Amino acid sequence: MELRGWDEVDVVLFSGDAYVDHPSFGTAVIGRLIEAEGYRVAIVPQPDWHGDFRDFRKLGRPRMFFCISAGVMDSMVNKYTANRRLRSEDAYSPDGRHDMRPEYPTIVYTQILKELFPDVPVVLGGIEASLRRVAHYDYWQERLRPSILCDSGADMIVYGMGELPTAALLHLLDDKLLHGRPEALVTTKDFHQLLRKCPVRQTVTLHSRADIPGGIREDDILLASYEECCRQPQLQAANFRHVEEESNRLHPQRLIQQTGNQYVVVHPPYPPMTTEQIDRSFDFPYTRLPHPKYKGKRIPAYEMIKFSVNLHRGCFGGCAFCTISAHQGKFIMSRSPESILREVRAITAMPDFKGYLSDLGGPSANMYGMRGRDQRLCGQCKRPSCIHPSVCPNLNADHQPLIDIYKAVDALPGIKKSFIGSGVRYDLLLHPYKDERLRAAAERYTRELITRHVSGRLKVAPEHTSDRVLKLMRKPSFKLFYDFKRIFDRTCREAGLRQQLIPYFISSHPGCTEEDMAELAAETKQLDFQLEQVQDFTPTPMTVSTEAWYTGVHPYTLQPIPSAKSADEKLRQRMFFFWYRPEERAAIIRELRRIHREDLIARLYPAGGHPASPANGKEKGKRPNRPARPPRKKS
Repeated sequence: MELRGWDEVDVVLFSGDAYVDHPSFGTAVIGRLIEAEGYRVAIVPQPDWHGDFRDFRKLGRPRMFFCISAGVMDSMVNKYTANRRLRSEDAYSPDGRHDMRPEYPTIVYTQILKELFPDVPVVLGGIEASLRRVAHYDYWQERLRPSILCDSGADMIVYGMGELPTAALLHLLDDKLLHGRPEALVTTKDFHQLLRKCPVRQTVTLHSRADIPGGIREDDILLASYEECCRQPQLQAANFRHVEEESNRLHPQRLIQQTGNQYVVVHPPYPPMTTEQIDRSFDFPYTRLPHPKYKGKRIPAYEMIKFSVNLHRGCFGGCAFCTISAHQGKFIMSRSPESILREVRAITAMPDFKGYLSDLGGPSANMYGMRGRDQRLCGQCKRPSCIHPSVCPNLNADHQPLIDIYKAVDALPGIKKSFIGSGVRYDLLLHPYKDERLRAAAERYTRELITRHVSGRLKVAPEHTSDRVLKLMRKPSFKLFYDFKRIFDRTCREAGLRQQLIPYFISSHPGCTEEDMAELAAETKQLDFQLEQVQDFTPTPMTVSTEAWYTGVHPYTLQPIPSAKSADEKLRQRMFFFWYRPEERAAIIRELRRIHREDLIARLYPAGGHPASPANGKEKGKRPNRPARPPRKKS
């Protein structure tokens, strides 16, 4: 501040993550946005929440508000596994340290700031606050919790991708309260009075019934109250359907939920960002480096995305267990080729770049540039997924723009190879499009992907083998995975490449039984996979799967869905992933006999109950599906 000649700042932003000045880190994006809008911003990464709170005091009172983000991930998912065990490291902290942030930083930081500066507004953002904007089930505390506004005492949530609402809030406060006076300050009272008159889109605010902006209107959606949902979990499930649908509509309605004597008001989101708007966000003058204070320290998440480029936001897959559409929406917001190439050129200028881009992707790798042909139809649509249960006939799923991006990037000086590290939706590649142009582009993309953009291993996510479970997950039939694997193997063979297909699977998803997992083990063994990329279902706020897991019913049908909830039930499902481990064999055989599936014993252990040798994992006449070393890169 002294170097810049500042006596005070307009916004102080607290983050639960280490500070990395990179467009993949939300704190950097919002900090750069505030700066670009002409305001003074200071950022405090990972403040010490013990003792005298000096990190919260050091920059003094901001003129406008404090801003808080728990970080790029939900703090509890970042800290604990599905079995509530501490993860090996915190990917967003220096050297992976676990002691750099508290549990629920959004709540802890807010309460400290309200104690120190009770008259200064606090605005929440980031994934933790965004997905806890209304009543939600908390897996870590095993209870339904109200909006995080109520738990924290903050004054507002900016949900989703926050550039547009943050800019609107800054200018609203400046125009209506500060009036260009450098000595003026925004107080909490003024903040609330203004927002009652001038609500900001894509924000959440808390009001008494009499103070709801515009009163309760005919087109508002009134959710069951928090207290009602605590008493009747089915009401929580029914609420979620409204929350998901309104998060994924072009013309959404306002949501209101009573909590005690107050009302949580979720103002409708902004329309999807235009190409110009998203380009601006990615074109801010990022250094693409961690702050110098971390010199000599490793930030694991940064190492993963250091040489990657995000092509778009949003995902129309609508997977039941995923929070992307709840946070980013289902409508794809794509960058221009010029913006993408500018970022790639910036990467090639980095001193430690060796010519290899780790990822040219997005939430799903192959959705760039895709949208509805007739936007009027999209404006009437409530479907959370554009490709489940079938690909929407209005979707223009043209892969040619993405092929053009790949070729343009690879043609740049300094680029030796660009890889696709994001997950690929193979159902988009295999769909029998009526438009021959789309079908041909999908085939070209598939070959281009396999022959030029796989670093030894290609990640895909079938998630399960049971079509019944896959339907609950909003994923395509496993038959499509067979089809894609045949294409992958044939293309690699024709191109003389030794590459692997790496599938991801989930156990203990709502509706999944031990018998489903046993059949998954037998089917993947038949395909010669020894699974590595597996995960036990983790209930996280604002997903269909979490609501089904907690309430016992599907939010859209309200029909019962059983779930594995106890640690023992979850373990009995998970062990089937590892049928090839000798230490699991006895328990698996015992479980197969208990569920009367002795037929699967012979399929998993054809040699009289003895699996392949643990020394090399080989079956007679077959090569194990183990990770291949990536091809040696020529200097």
